[in-house]
Amino acid sequence: MSTPLLTDAELSDALAGLTGWTRSGDTITRTVQAGSFLDGIELVRQVAEIAETMNHHPDIDIRWRKLTFALSTHDSGGLTGLDISLAREIDRLAAQSDSTG
Repeated sequence: MSTPLLTDAELSDALAGLTGWTRSGDTITRTVQAGSFLDGIELVRQVAEIAETMNHHPDIDIRWRKLTFALSTHDSGGLTGLDISLAREIDRLAAQSDSTG
């Protein structure tokens, strides 16, 4: 069973409460600059643990200390509450690390 898609209004409201996330079509993305390569890998590991418990996995691009997280609920064909929940967790973890962006 797929998760219900967010309306444009719901998505706009949710994005207003998130740090650095932008929408492009059916995906929201955020880029984080880690303090070091190992800090970035540790942040990815922490995000992976949460993603696994949520059974909702982001696309992650790692370029040295620059991490880009992309979220979309593929089986629903767009953005859902799962994406917003995971984005909040990524924001929380990024704030706890030495990351900025």
